[in-house]
Amino acid sequence: MIGLIENTGTPREVGYLVSLVDSIFKEGGSLQTVLGLDHRPQQAAMALSVACSFESNQSLLVEAGTGVGKSLAYLIPGILHSVDSERPFIISSQTITLQEQIRNKDLKICQQLFKQVEGLQRYANFKTALMVGRGNYCCTTRLGNALKDTQSKQTEIFPTEQKQELLRLAKWSSACSSGVIQELTPPALPEVWDAVNADSSSCSRKNCDPSICFYQRARKQLLGANCVIVNHSLLFSLISAGMPPKGSSRGVLLADDFVVLDEAHRVPTIATDHFGIHVSSYSVDRALKRLYNPRTKRGIFKKNGSQWDLNAVNEAIVASREFFAYIGEVILCKKPILRIHEPNFCDNIISGPLKEVAERIAAIVQKIDDERMQDELKDHRSRMLSYQDTINGFIQIAENDHVHWIERGGKKGQIVTLRSAPLNVAPALREALFSRHTGVVLTSATLSDGQNMDSYQSKVGGDGAETQIESSPFNYNKNCRIYIATDSPLPEPGAGRLDLDYLSNMITWCSHHHSGGSLVLFTSHFDLRQVRERTEAFFKKIKRPLFCQGYESSRSELVRKFQNSNNGILFGTDSYWTGIDIPGPALSQVIIARLPFENPNHPVSEARNEYINSLGGHPFNDLIIPEALVRFRQGMGRLIRRHEDRGSIVILDSRIVSKPYGRQFIEALPTRDYKRFNRHNRESIFISPSAE
Repeated sequence: MIGLIENTGTPREVGYLVSLVDSIFKEGGSLQTVLGLDHRPQQAAMALSVACSFESNQSLLVEAGTGVGKSLAYLIPGILHSVDSERPFIISSQTITLQEQIRNKDLKICQQLFKQVEGLQRYANFKTALMVGRGNYCCTTRLGNALKDTQSKQTEIFPTEQKQELLRLAKWSSACSSGVIQELTPPALPEVWDAVNADSSSCSRKNCDPSICFYQRARKQLLGANCVIVNHSLLFSLISAGMPPKGSSRGVLLADDFVVLDEAHRVPTIATDHFGIHVSSYSVDRALKRLYNPRTKRGIFKKNGSQWDLNAVNEAIVASREFFAYIGEVILCKKPILRIHEPNFCDNIISGPLKEVAERIAAIVQKIDDERMQDELKDHRSRMLSYQDTINGFIQIAENDHVHWIERGGKKGQIVTLRSAPLNVAPALREALFSRHTGVVLTSATLSDGQNMDSYQSKVGGDGAETQIESSPFNYNKNCRIYIATDSPLPEPGAGRLDLDYLSNMITWCSHHHSGGSLVLFTSHFDLRQVRERTEAFFKKIKRPLFCQGYESSRSELVRKFQNSNNGILFGTDSYWTGIDIPGPALSQVIIARLPFENPNHPVSEARNEYINSLGGHPFNDLIIPEALVRFRQGMGRLIRRHEDRGSIVILDSRIVSKPYGRQFIEALPTRDYKRFNRHNRESIFISPSAE
């Protein structure tokens, strides 16, 4: 190869990184001879492609099936390239589980490799940092100022219970290591945390000592790190907020960075959330009451504002309450979610009061000399103007390439939210990821429909990116049995009870005839609840623990309990189709209740179907089936997590064999060796892996 890579480090010939990576991953290479790891041809192929992407500043979409070892395939080339080029290497993932695996296991393997291989020792001192949203950090400067405010009778910002909470935070911050709210148990009161976290202009290098302020210290470490670990939500939140390098500078998030997005199957959904509008009644009310709460008669305005200012906040609170109450009680009286088609669907009684509050804040800033308080108030003013602009734009449907909807949420349905999302997220992702003149790798175990990743590539705007599919090295023909029910009633209106009775019967039968743990994947919370009611007594009778999403613990705690039970039954939907990694008998049967088609009535799905129709396409073939195929493969991927794993996949949706599109789902199976069964012949067909 010819050419030179010019960067802030030592110029290298193009191909140096690829050659170095090849010496590590090839058969008989360093990974195998020094660390004793198995040689995986798929892993080696992926690592070489990743190295090419980084070295040439090109984009790559790579599907790496379960067992390929994709983390090392991008971490090792990334660290080598970062150290040599002195460029930051961003690693973004969706789940905390993967972040912890990278930090606590994979990066340690990298360091061990570099230390033990002659010629690689200089790479062993690479530095890592975890990027967390600044609102998660405690700012010791703001905490100190808040404590001072509790001693002032004039300020009266914090009532007694919040003063006690500040004292608890002060004690915690003096002993904790990172100052991140996730370290605090129990979590801080939201009203108090708002007053002390680092998400404020007053938390700055000008006001805060990096040796004391947790956020400023973390920021300093971040800027000096080779590997920066972040989650997708924060990544796209920062991109949406305008953090990427300006002008022609390359880099997705930091100047001159290069990036890997793991668990990239979630990228379109998460980007859609962050490139749209999201304003809730709760957030507006909370922001206003931070300025002044008429009930407690406390807030920032108590010290610095006049009665006129207090009245302005009070009027805005009343207007906000009436505005969101009308939407929740009148417009959303019959359903919890509703798409908005026409502008001016309600009176905009809130924007004027919000603008008045913003003007009152600006006037106070001009009058006071306290720079710290000026910074705090400027943040509040920006927030009020942002709410005003966003609500104005929503009511006017200013973004004609977005779908707009309103919804009720919260435990009692009392929170009303205005939301919008782009109809097509590809242009935004193309700009955010693939037009930044740097190496960008998107990877996951499931990016394709089993044949190609054309649909995914189009969805993320990566049309010019290289694509690569590396299959799982696991022996599915030997270790996995697949059973397809042929007699399930079609999920049609009016046949719900018959369908749910069938699912309940089959799920109990399949679980009872299987000694290990069973993960049952649903496509709707309604089905899950109904089947739970029908099966709970049976599982109790046979002494098999039943764990259900939405009924007891958090997702992580529920999965942990299921894994420890070793023969439990876990009912889940939505996020349970991905991100569960339980090897061995504890999860040795996956039951798919229905093919995972998205709800076509959700505003985003409905609008995108209309958009595809308007372009002359076919929504079912062009969007719904490709997305369902990816989700289907993700669900099946929960079964075999290690070479020694064995188990069965049971599909209780006869459409896979009765509908023309079912052929595509058959082709997506990890093995073509499957058995058909029904309620009459299941005794003779169904074989538990434990019985073999």
